[in-house]
Parts: sequence; structure tokens; C-alpha cells
Amino acid sequence: MKIGCCAYSFRQYLTSGKMTLEDFLDKAVEMGLDGVELTAYYFPSTDTSYLNKIKREAFLRGLEISGTAVGNNFCKPDPEERREQIEMVKKWIDISYHLGAPCIRVFAGGVPKGHTEEEAFNWVVDALKECVEYAAPKGVIIALEDHGGITTTAEQVLKIYRAVGSEWLGINLDTGNFRVNPYEEIAAVAPYAVTTHAKVEILNPQTGKREPADFARIVDILHKAGYRGFLSIEYEAAEDPMTGVPKFVEYLRSVLRRASG
Repeated sequence: MKIGCCAYSFRQYLTSGKMTLEDFLDKAVEMGLDGVELTAYYFPSTDTSYLNKIKREAFLRGLEISGTAVGNNFCKPDPEERREQIEMVKKWIDISYHLGAPCIRVFAGGVPKGHTEEEAFNWVVDALKECVEYAAPKGVIIALEDHGGITTTAEQVLKIYRAVGSEWLGINLDTGNFRVNPYEEIAAVAPYAVTTHAKVEILNPQTGKREPADFARIVDILHKAGYRGFLSIEYEAAEDPMTGVPKFVEYLRSVLRRASG
């Protein structure tokens, strides 16, 4: 497994202008990472010239662009609004292809007021089928994240995954988002994971509080599932990411060393 980082981890710096995407690439090099996930929110431009620049800068730093990520919502009741979400994802599939990123993280969404989960499920499946059909010829895998709403549980995530039924759809396993039986649910979706968001904390369902995630256990689960991809850090803990992320990198590195030893 490889260690990477999501640009989202440094969101307060990227949104305030204190950090650019190029600065984020430098930080990744400083931490000795293998790759980066470039979140759509922080691109100042999607012009070809800027995309080429980021692709070049990542390559010169020895970093893989492991994926991109968008903040879509396929659970819009209005068909036109849903169409806008689909077209936005397609745009970022094109950008992913341009950057050489092998996958794009997407969300499903939540059940809107006045509608049922079955309706939302059908909207999401239809949208994903269209996006997967668009992504496949470009060699870009769509990675559906467990992210609340109708992807709160492993069962919900896998129901959508199976309904779409494409080898170009996988799971973005977010280790911090399951609420009921986190480690068991991680194990349930791990065989279908194409990329993984590594969170510092995980919910303890007995106490209802968040606690440090046991990555020795999580890495073992992923190893048994045959997962060989990225552990992309998505940092949301209280400590400043400038110090918190490097600490977490070293923790993950030590876990992977023990696992390989």
C-alpha cells in the first residue's frame, strides 16, 4: 500500500489563499508521500494551461496524482438540477483523464424532504450508470464514497455498487464515515475499494465518541481483501494539519512497516 494525501486535508489554507495547489505538492514532497488526491474545490482554474502545469509540477516532484474528488449530489429531486450534477462529474472525469488521474471520488447524496430512499437510490444508480459509461472509454474509475445519506452503511453502499454493475465503478472507502459497526463495515466494502481515505479518528459506537482509528487493524483488513492502493489521508482532526498530517503520515508508515515485516 502507498501513502498519499487529499488536498482537502489542508482546506483552511487552500481556501484562505495561504496555500496554493503547488504549495500542497511541495508539502507532500516534504512528507515523503507517494501521491496526492486533488480535490476539485481548490483548483483556481480548469483551463488546459493550468491543468498541464499541475500535471507537470506533480511529475517533476515524483508524485502520482492518485485521483480527483468532487462534491456532487445525485439526490436532487429536480431532473434539471440532477442533470447539472451529472454534467459536473463528467467535466471532472475529463479533467481526471487530462491529469492522468486513474479515478474520481464521487458522492451519492441524501434523501430530500418529501421523497423516499427508493427514489433517491434510483436517481443515484441512473446517474452513476451514465457517468460510468462516460468514464470507461477514458480509463477513469468512478469511486463512490461512504459519505452519509444513502451511503451511510456498508449495506447501502454495496446495494448501489451492485445495482450499477460495472467494473469501472469502485468504492472510495472512507475509514471514518461508518457509524454502526465501523470495522465490520470497513471489512464488508474493502474487497470493492479502489482507493481509501484514511481518517485519524473513527466512531466508537459504544460510547458515541470518536477515538483514534486502529490502522493496524484496518491495514490487516485491507491486506486480507487484496487491497494494494493508496491510503490517502483526509485529515479532519483538531490539530493544525501542518503538524497533524505529518504525524499521521509517520504513524501510517510505521503500521505499514510492521505489516510488511
